[in-house]
Amino acid sequence: MKPIVAIVGRPNVGKSTLFNKLLGRKKAIVVDEPGVTRDLNYADIEELGRPFTIIDTGGFEVETQDAILKQVRDQTRLAIEDADVIVFVMDGRVGLTSQDIELVEMLRRVKKPVIYAANKMDTIRLDAELADFYALGIEEIVPVSAEHGRGVNELIDKIIEHLPEWKIEEVEEDRIKIAIVGRPNVGKSSLLNRILGKPRAIVSNVAGTTRDPVDMPFEHDDRKYLFIDTAGIRKKNKVSLTVETYCVMEAIKSIERCDVAILVVDAQEGIKSQDEKIAGLIEDRGKCCIIIVNKWDAVEKDTHTIEYVNEMVRRRLPFIPFAPVLLTSALTGQRVPKVLETINEVVDKSRQRVSTSSLNKMIEEMTSRYGPPVYRGRAIKFYYATQTGVLPPTFVIFANFPEGVADNYKRYMINGLRELLGLDNVPIRVYYRKRE
Repeated sequence: MKPIVAIVGRPNVGKSTLFNKLLGRKKAIVVDEPGVTRDLNYADIEELGRPFTIIDTGGFEVETQDAILKQVRDQTRLAIEDADVIVFVMDGRVGLTSQDIELVEMLRRVKKPVIYAANKMDTIRLDAELADFYALGIEEIVPVSAEHGRGVNELIDKIIEHLPEWKIEEVEEDRIKIAIVGRPNVGKSSLLNRILGKPRAIVSNVAGTTRDPVDMPFEHDDRKYLFIDTAGIRKKNKVSLTVETYCVMEAIKSIERCDVAILVVDAQEGIKSQDEKIAGLIEDRGKCCIIIVNKWDAVEKDTHTIEYVNEMVRRRLPFIPFAPVLLTSALTGQRVPKVLETINEVVDKSRQRVSTSSLNKMIEEMTSRYGPPVYRGRAIKFYYATQTGVLPPTFVIFANFPEGVADNYKRYMINGLRELLGLDNVPIRVYYRKRE
């Protein structure tokens, strides 16, 4: 698991602008209006050979009655809890506020490395304004201008200085790593116990029973697995959360480590916005996915129920159309044996390799059937393609104008490769590069 760096602060101090500047591209929504960032925004970064995950949090309101702002505050507290390094951003132009003081007091109790930054310090002349912030008793405050890039390199140096050591996890190569993810109380632990055949995970109908990810090695029919049973939500003594508040931090950690993510949804409740967010994390990281509609025994059925549920899943989660859907009951064991079969199937397909000659014949077949679009009056030519990785299958196509390949043509190529390679239920990555 890469170290996590959380950017926190009160609303409208420029956290999202700083996040984008650190990332080097616009990812967070940046509007000069308080409260734009509602959900945790995250991205992976590597600086000076040190990889880490950076989290942009919503503006932290110390006291608020607004339901959405309360959720933002709770998510920020979770980000602070799970972060290895915290970047606390203040507004250098506005100066020190009572909210800043309260947040600093809270961060002092966390006992984690905190880097204090005063944003909107566009020129060196403004650095005199920092004197106000030193009243907090902080030894060092980094002046930055997220908008113009001033001080950002110094801030990155400070982050790297405080990062814990990161080591690539050593797991047997042939052991399939599976993360079971989903909202609270959808039956993740019950499903795991049913797969394992014994009660290894605590099962309760109280949401938040599973506190931390638990690794469980398992062997079946000469195949080795490692199950990561994750918390749908974490309940810590100092964090009060509603059941609906989804902890994206745990999903990031678990999905990053896995080969296959099992997204468990509740058959009675259907797909919720939190399910969509988790599915987005899975798709972003190119992981194999199996969607399990659990508690199927509790659903009243007719001849169209299965068709309706499958259609509902595809409609709400259109960005992972490759994911197989299983309708299960962890309580009765219905279709649970199918879970391991499906895991094996998607992993075996995702580990497939295709020879360069075969791949290029397929590319030629697809382009002859439907040629690439014209770009700035010039025909786009694909010279050759090669497979560069597995889990997921990853391909690079070399072209004269890679930037000119339209999104609809990219989808056409992915769908064509899926069909020709028989990779109907696994993610595929296709990149376009200019021939050297």
